[in-house]
Amino acid sequence: MSGAEDLCRQIEEQGARVRQLKAEQADKEQIGAEVALLVELKEKLRIATGQPEPAKKGSGKTITVKTPKGTKDYTAREMAVRSEIFGKIVGVFERHGAVTIDTPVFELKEILTGKYGEDSKLIYDLKDQGGEECSLRYDLTVPFARHVAQEGIKKIKRYHIARVYRRDQPAMTKGRMREFYQCDFDIAGVYDAMIPDAECVRVAVEVLSSLDVGAFVIKINHRKILDAVFAVSGVPEDKIRPISSAVDKLDKLPWADVRREMTEEKGLSGEAADRIGAYVQLRGGPELLDTLRAMPELMANKSAQEGVADMDLFFRYAAIYNVLDRVSFDMGLARGLDYYTGIIYEAVLVDESERPAVAQPTAARAAGDGADVDESQVRVGSIAAGGRYDELVGMFLASGRGKKRAKDEVPCVGISFGVERISSIVMKRRGDQAIKTNKTAVYVVAPQGGLLEERMRIATELWDSGIATEFAYKAKPSLASQFVACGADVIPWAVFVGKDELERGVVRIKSMAAQDKAQGAGVEVPRADLVAELQKRLGA
Repeated sequence: MSGAEDLCRQIEEQGARVRQLKAEQADKEQIGAEVALLVELKEKLRIATGQPEPAKKGSGKTITVKTPKGTKDYTAREMAVRSEIFGKIVGVFERHGAVTIDTPVFELKEILTGKYGEDSKLIYDLKDQGGEECSLRYDLTVPFARHVAQEGIKKIKRYHIARVYRRDQPAMTKGRMREFYQCDFDIAGVYDAMIPDAECVRVAVEVLSSLDVGAFVIKINHRKILDAVFAVSGVPEDKIRPISSAVDKLDKLPWADVRREMTEEKGLSGEAADRIGAYVQLRGGPELLDTLRAMPELMANKSAQEGVADMDLFFRYAAIYNVLDRVSFDMGLARGLDYYTGIIYEAVLVDESERPAVAQPTAARAAGDGADVDESQVRVGSIAAGGRYDELVGMFLASGRGKKRAKDEVPCVGISFGVERISSIVMKRRGDQAIKTNKTAVYVVAPQGGLLEERMRIATELWDSGIATEFAYKAKPSLASQFVACGADVIPWAVFVGKDELERGVVRIKSMAAQDKAQGAGVEVPRADLVAELQKRLGA
C-alpha cells in the first residue's frame, strides 16, 4: 500500500471517529484533539500528493458583498422617515405617561423557551458562552416581563423601541424579516377590568392616525371566549394551542384551508372543526355580544361568560375614548403566542374606500371556499398587534418555588407596532416626494470670490447659536454648485456674503423654498443681527 493510500485510509478512519464522538456528545476538548489530528493527516496527504496550499484569507478570494438574508441597510432617506415615525410614536407614548426602558439583545435561553407556542422554533439560539445558553430576543414582551419580575416592579407604564430577531423564512417584499424593530407600549399592574386594555387601543389609534399609513381597523377578540369555543367544540386540551394557531391564519387563508390544517395536519375531527367554524367566522361590533349571549351552549361556559363581560366593558370604554369606529370584534383573531390570557387585538390596513364604521355581525358558512370573507374589511396588512398577558410575570417570579401564587401575578397588557411595515407603507405613499434627510437649516453662500474664511466664521457663529448650518468645502465654489447643494438637501434658508456685503457690514438672508426663489435677492440685515434674524425666521 502506497503512503498516499495509507493516509487516505487513516483520514477515513479518523473522520469516522470524529463523527462518532460528536454523535455521542463527547467532551469538547476530546473532540477538538481528534479534529486536530484529522486536520494534520489531511495536511500530510496534501504534501504527499503535491496539492497546492489552500487559499488564505485576503488572498483574493471573491467575497459576496450583501447583507444576510432577512436583513437590509437603510438609506438616509429611509432613516429620515423612520426617525419621523419614531418621534411620532414616542410622542403618543409619552403623552400617555409611559417611561422607557431597555433590555439586552439576548436573553438566557430558558427565559424565552416555551413562551411562543409553535413560533418557538423561530428563536435564534447562540453558542454556549461561559456556561450560559442564550438566545436572541424574539420580541420585547417576554424580556419586559422578566425585567418586571427581576426588579420587583408592581406597576409600570413603559415603552421600548428596539430590534428583535426571528429565524423565519424571510419575505422582504411582504415585510417579513429576520431582524426588525418593534415599538412596544405596555401597562403592568393590578387595575380595574379593561381600563388599561381600552387605553392601549386608544394609543394604537393615536399612533396610526398620526402616521401616513392610510385607513385601518383594529380587530378585537378575547382569548377566554376563544378558549370557550374550543371547549364546547370538543377540542382536546393538548390541541388547543395548535388549533388556535391554525385559526390565527384566517386573516391569510380561506376557512376551507384552515379547516384542512386542523383536520389533516393537527388531527382534529371534522365535526369539531365545523363547530369551531360556526363561531370563528363571526365578526362585527358591540352587537355581536348579543349574538354570543343568545348561544346557550357557549354561555354555559364560565370562560365565555368572563370574556363577554370583559368585551362589554371594553366597548363602553372604547366609546368614551372615541375609538369605537376604529374597532371590529373578530372571532377569528387568535394570536398564536402562548402567553396571551385575555383581550387580543391586531391593527390592519384596509382599502381606503371600504373601512367600516362598525361592521354588523355576519355568520359565514362553516365550510366555505373563502367567498365568505367579510367584504367590508379587505385586509391589506397587519401593522400592530398585542393583548393581555396576566401570567407571564408570575411565571418568572414563581420559578424555583414549584408553583405559581396569586400574589406573584403582575397583570400586563400591551401593544407592539411593526416599524418595518409602517416605514415601507409611508415610503410608498410618499413616492418621489422630497424628504429632508438632515437637520441643516442654513447654507452660507458666497456668490463670487470664495470668501472661505468668512463663510467659516459665519457658520461658526451660527453653530454656537444652535443653528444647523453648512457651507461648501471649497475655497472658490461656483454659485450654481452652492444652489444645487441647497436644493439637494432641502435647506430652507441661505445666507449670502460677498465682497460688497462684507465691506458694508451686512449679509443677505434668502428663503430657498421654491415658491420664494422668484422674490428677488433676499433681505439685507446688519451682520451683527444675523443670528437674531435667522432665529426669528426659524421660529427658534
